[in-house]
Amino acid sequence: MKKAYLFTLMIAVLGMFHSVQAQQANAQASSMKFEKAKHDFGTIPQGTPVTTEFSFKNTGKTPVVISEVKTSCGCTTPFYTKDPVPPGQSGVIKASYNAAKSGDFNKSITVKTNAGDTVLFIKGSVVAKDQPAPNK
Repeated sequence: MKKAYLFTLMIAVLGMFHSVQAQQANAQASSMKFEKAKHDFGTIPQGTPVTTEFSFKNTGKTPVVISEVKTSCGCTTPFYTKDPVPPGQSGVIKASYNAAKSGDFNKSITVKTNAGDTVLFIKGSVVAKDQPAPNK
């Protein structure tokens, strides 16, 4: 009875060890690095949409797959690489801001991938059409 219990315990411990190793290997296999995580549009005229790109490189050993890109509001539209990005290759997340309302803005773009989640940021100041742009 003791031998059966010890054998079962040993199998359980080995199974947990193998599971942890597999999770660590998978986490290390997918990796990505963004060139920048923030973009400042500065002062832009109201009603003039603006777009920026956030480039990234797959620094891991397996393809990076973007599963979802979410923005903090409907005023920001994301476009992104739909195909898996092979190791050593680059991809891009584009963010377009519609600039419909005047005033300062600070928006986030959450990128969900098999390499983990990354949050990118855009900001700027929209000046009303009838108001001159301030000197900076």
